[in-house]
Amino acid sequence: MEQAAVGQQHAAATVNLSKWWEGFNDPLLTHFVSLALEQNLDLAQAAARVTQARAALGASNASLLPSGTISSSAARAYQSTETPLGRLLNATPNYDRWGTAYAADLDASWEIDIFGGLRRAREAALADYQASEAGAEATRLEVAAQTADIYISVRGLQSRLVIARRQVRVEQELLAKVRLLYGRGLAAEYQVRQTEGELARVRATVPVLKIKLDAAMNALDVMLGSPPGTHRAELAKVAPIPATPKFASLGSPADLLQRRPDLIVAERHLAAANARIGEAISEYYPTFSLSGLLGSATAVSTGNLFTSGANQAAGVLGLRWRLFDFGRINAQIKLAKGRDAEALAAYRQAVLRATEDVENSFSALINNEEETVTLAQGETSLARARDSSSTAYQNGAASLIDVLHADETVLEASDARAQAQTGSARAAVAVFKALGGGWQVRKSGSVATN
Repeated sequence: MEQAAVGQQHAAATVNLSKWWEGFNDPLLTHFVSLALEQNLDLAQAAARVTQARAALGASNASLLPSGTISSSAARAYQSTETPLGRLLNATPNYDRWGTAYAADLDASWEIDIFGGLRRAREAALADYQASEAGAEATRLEVAAQTADIYISVRGLQSRLVIARRQVRVEQELLAKVRLLYGRGLAAEYQVRQTEGELARVRATVPVLKIKLDAAMNALDVMLGSPPGTHRAELAKVAPIPATPKFASLGSPADLLQRRPDLIVAERHLAAANARIGEAISEYYPTFSLSGLLGSATAVSTGNLFTSGANQAAGVLGLRWRLFDFGRINAQIKLAKGRDAEALAAYRQAVLRATEDVENSFSALINNEEETVTLAQGETSLARARDSSSTAYQNGAASLIDVLHADETVLEASDARAQAQTGSARAAVAVFKALGGGWQVRKSGSVATN
């Protein structure tokens, strides 16, 4: 990965991927990301999906083990005189038509998994569970990245809004000066109109920035699982745009495959689809089961229920074989193989997209940082030019209009630099997300949060 290699040369070992948001050295950003990881509702949904998958895995595990039930009953019934049996019993002297029956039984059964169908079903359920865990981590990574991205956007918009308001004041001062010169016949009318138009243009940017800022603050509240406006007071004070952090060692492409939870999801889905092929093939073969009954029954009284004469027992060896259903089994196997091929293509596509994501994010980061450096240099040069024009004005070698025009140019450069700086910090967030930062893999293969 060419861009990744460039990124490694560019990086300094200062930020660990496990908690990359701390690398921005912004306590409020860290606070909001931590809050989002606790309260975000997308994460709550992901956790519920993990619970469902864990339950399905438990059911698959249970299918491999014997099952047993304990049952008991007590019944009392009256024999009709009009049924065939009742008429036959009419000839029996002193026959009591009221009857009582008691029973207590222990039933046990076990499907013997000789050909591995149940084991393959359990393997598929385990892969689905692991995919749900990785999916929850992918959601966690997405939530952390979106929260940081929105926060950086808020700070960038606040900086631009401060610059825009300064631009409005400069344009107002410039318009006042041009009108004064026009009144004295020292400026043309088109200069007045041109300055008025420029002031209107700059003023129009303020409400646009306010709209974007309000939307970003509301979006941040939603990410934190809160109603819009909840954390507005914490964000009201303008703070600098977070500085773009550097990176620790990024590792090899193989490390990327282990770090990105979305790739783990795709790989586990592939494993589950493969296991279901084996489950479908096992239907070609017979299944055997053992079942047994041990209990006691009496039709007299509970006192005789557990005597030797009331004992009852049974043992059954079961066989089920879909001998004349191979056409349907063939179709089920083809269906499973088709899903496996789809999962394989999805996994390969996920790997390619992950590589593309890393390449694009590093390209954006490198070029945004280069743009930021260039614009900062230009801003510095224009600020010096503005100071020179101010000195010239004080010495009578330049007009106030020249000074105000220089201020206007500096502020335009400041706005461009603020946008580039915001873009650079957001690109860093995209890099951390592309690298799968924020989680790690346990030795067992399941994911662990940091």
